Amino acid sequence: MTAAQAPPNPWFSWNYLSQNLDSLTAALEQHVSLTAATIAIAAAIGIPLAVVSHKVRWLGGPILGLSGVLYTIPSLALFALLGPILGLTFETVLIGLVLYALLMVVRNALTGLQQVPADVRDAARGMGYGRLGLLWRIELPLALPSIVTGLRIATVSTVALVTVGTLVGFGGFGNVILTGFNSNFYKAQIMAGTLGCLILALLFDLMLAGLGRLATPWSRR
Repeated sequence: MTAAQAPPNPWFSWNYLSQNLDSLTAALEQHVSLTAATIAIAAAIGIPLAVVSHKVRWLGGPILGLSGVLYTIPSLALFALLGPILGLTFETVLIGLVLYALLMVVRNALTGLQQVPADVRDAARGMGYGRLGLLWRIELPLALPSIVTGLRIATVSTVALVTVGTLVGFGGFGNVILTGFNSNFYKAQIMAGTLGCLILALLFDLMLAGLGRLATPWSRR
């Protein structure tokens, strides 16, 4: 078949979208669930680790160092390590994504806690705040903008990394993109998966930015 006789292969096709709405919706649900679960778990682990690093200074270096080492592990190698233990499952991809997100969450939360002015802490202690009250009422609220920034960076990074999960069958829009490449470079399918990732990353980022502004009204003054 000559190039002139080849069937059209456009980068965008409404026909493809309408005929594959169910598979695209399934990819979207998988991508959203992996991203949301990753950020929730990374925040639940990373923020307490940042607090421990802030309060017990000698632990800060090891915690950040370990998070950095985990982040540098190539995704293929990480899945190769987790696969024999957990199998090719949703949890395999989720654990890998959480390990990658930890560095950004811990580092930004710790930076925010360290940037709380010393005179603010002294004033809070003078008003009778104990260690726990100082943390909950003063330090964490003032560190919240930095914490939200870390969550936003981790979220956008996770949306991109979810696509690598297609190696074990749980890649969200990555499955769509890979199938497009395996289907004689079907451009419309590749573009649909790519645009899905981009739009999803943008929506997550805007949502977290809005939540951050609502949670820190003093920062808008």
